[in-house]
Formats: sequence, structure tokens, C-alpha cells
Amino acid sequence: MKLKKNSIRKHKVNAFNLQEILIVLAIIGILLLLALPNLMPYISKAKAIEAQTQLKAIHSMQTQYRYLYSRYSNDFNEIDFEPPSTVQKGGNARYTYEIISAEGSTFKARAEAVEDFDGDGIRNVWEIDEKGNPKEVTRD
Repeated sequence: MKLKKNSIRKHKVNAFNLQEILIVLAIIGILLLLALPNLMPYISKAKAIEAQTQLKAIHSMQTQYRYLYSRYSNDFNEIDFEPPSTVQKGGNARYTYEIISAEGSTFKARAEAVEDFDGDGIRNVWEIDEKGNPKEVTRD
């Protein structure tokens, strides 16, 4: 069966050419650059949820430890908390965790960001105490 030249030309497929696609991508990139500074506070808040969640876990483990031994611990190994690996060490965590103080009936733990989320030179810091309410000490 032979196809005629005219029948092939009639079945032309409409499509975008490369130039049109590149122009659309450039416009999307420009719009993202314009919108990104307005979205940075929301991005920082989303990343801060990690610190709040881990600090609440530390608080829970400290509370369990206190019920058993009538004191808080200065050591993560004693309360069975393993800090997650940070992004600098190939992990996913954006915060480092430490117990600042643990004396008798009080303790304080801290989460400090390993990176500056919005590029202003200030790193986000959260703390939690025996009351169990995470507080933002340094806002990023």
C-alpha cells in the first residue's frame, strides 16, 4: 500500500518547538526568583518542625529516665536517644542536638541548625526544658 504525499501532510502533529519551551522555562524561573524571598519564612518554619519534634522526643525520654532514676541525665546514651545524622555527615537532619544541663529536677536540651536557612548569617536555635515546651531562642 502506497501513501500519498498529500495524506502525510494532512496528519501534521501540533507541538511546541524548543524555543517556546525554553521561553516558558525562563518565565517560570523568573517567577520563582521573585517569589522565593516571600516563601523563605515558611521554608524556615517547616524545617524548624524537625527540631521541635526531636526536642519533644528528648523530653519524653528524659521524663521516662527521671521516673526510673529520680533525676535527669546528661547523656543521650542513658536515655536511649540517638541524634540523627546531619546533612553535613550524609544524613537528613538539619539540626544538632545536645543536653545543656541536667541537674536534679531540671534539664535543658538544645537544637541548633547546621545551616543558615535564609542566608542572613543567623542560625536557628530551639531549646526545651523539663516543662516540655520547645522555645525558639534564636530566630532564623
